[in-house]
Amino acid sequence: MNYAIVLRLLSYILLTEGALLLLPAVASLCYGEWFVMGVFLFTAALSALAGALFHRVKAKSQIFYMREGFVTTALCWLLISVVGAVPFVLTGCIPNPVDALFETVSGFTTTGASILPAVADLPKGILFWRSFTHWVGGMGVLVFLLSLLPLTGGSHVNLMKAESPGPQVDKLVPKVQSTAKILYGIYLALTVIELIFLLFGRMSVFDAMLTAFGTAGTGGFGFLNDSFASFSPYIQWVVTIFMILFGVNFNAYFLLLMRRFRRAAASEEVRAYFLIIAVAVGIITCNIYSMYNGLGEALRHAAFQVGSIITTTGFSSCDFDLWPTLSKEILVMLMFVGACAGSTGGGIKVSRLLLLGKSLKKELKQALHPQVVAPVRMDGKLVNHETIRATNVYVAAYIFIFAASFLLISLDGFDMVTNFTAIAATLNNIGPGLNQVGPMMNFSGYSNPAKLVMIFDMLAGRLEIFPMLVLFLPDTWRRF
Repeated sequence: MNYAIVLRLLSYILLTEGALLLLPAVASLCYGEWFVMGVFLFTAALSALAGALFHRVKAKSQIFYMREGFVTTALCWLLISVVGAVPFVLTGCIPNPVDALFETVSGFTTTGASILPAVADLPKGILFWRSFTHWVGGMGVLVFLLSLLPLTGGSHVNLMKAESPGPQVDKLVPKVQSTAKILYGIYLALTVIELIFLLFGRMSVFDAMLTAFGTAGTGGFGFLNDSFASFSPYIQWVVTIFMILFGVNFNAYFLLLMRRFRRAAASEEVRAYFLIIAVAVGIITCNIYSMYNGLGEALRHAAFQVGSIITTTGFSSCDFDLWPTLSKEILVMLMFVGACAGSTGGGIKVSRLLLLGKSLKKELKQALHPQVVAPVRMDGKLVNHETIRATNVYVAAYIFIFAASFLLISLDGFDMVTNFTAIAATLNNIGPGLNQVGPMMNFSGYSNPAKLVMIFDMLAGRLEIFPMLVLFLPDTWRRF
């Protein structure tokens, strides 16, 4: 383990977070929240000071491999979450440190699960910070760092691989920093476009910014107690469309910018993603039609919730816990499907499910015809054995963590549906579940140990499991 380079990278993270904490301080200043502004300035100074101390460590070797990439990624997300939780505690909005950490991890991992029973009365600076953590965590903290800093030496794509969602990460252009800039450029452009559409719907600038942050990061922290139920149909449709757009693989947007329309349209994952959404919306609309005033209203709520759940955003336009069983079962299934790889969404990812389906088809063919060569292909390209193996191992680890977490939080005495959907919501970075953790409820009823389990699940889900598990291996910490 190259400890020096890990500390060096963590110093950049702390310095960056110190700078980002100035934005909610400005929001507090605009609304005359002097104490809250002081808390954010103090936390920013604390983060910057810690970053400056870490930066004094000199690395003899600038080279780092996947081991350093995994460790840096995991420690980075733990560190920014701890620092990000400080304003919640110091302002008294969330006095319990475990609750504050839960809320912050939920923000950065774009989960959107909350322990707060009511959010409408929170200070504006705190509301801004909650939603802004979604935007920062959506594309990835280290991807943001790579887009800003011209790091030299080492294989920096290892950082992007360790943090980016999906079975594999490709560089869009030869240089990693250029790839990171392209990704954040697309991310920022889509955020601004959504912001403009929301302003056209007569949303206030502050509310529109918070909505855009949450949608872009597919996060889901609301700033009203009923999430989006009280907003106009226009606002709900805008948010629905952009939730779905942010669940698309960003490589497809890059191909569109490069005018490679045919190649972008040929993506099996993107086509499957939109097909799943269309089928789910169609079935749920028919199932809930009798509950609403006409087809248009039923379609709007069905599209909103399907888009919210499959992209793991977690916003709600209604209390879908009151829907018929079939509709709720479809939403629970979509929790596991998730969005596309290379998007800001969570879940298992559509690409992994396609690979699993293709692998199953291959094994069935070879069971019937042992001599037949049946390679697995995705988008016309041969999928190597390493990618298939990594996908199978990921799913195995996912099932193990899900089962263990489900049993551990069951000690709190909640019913099975509540516990199952609580783990599904946190491990898949969704936000709301059903019953006691439904869209109009929260996670405050769980004990601190159960919340710590779900904090781990949120981080594991956002970081694709392996970076968090690597921390527990003794070999990880041996010097080379």
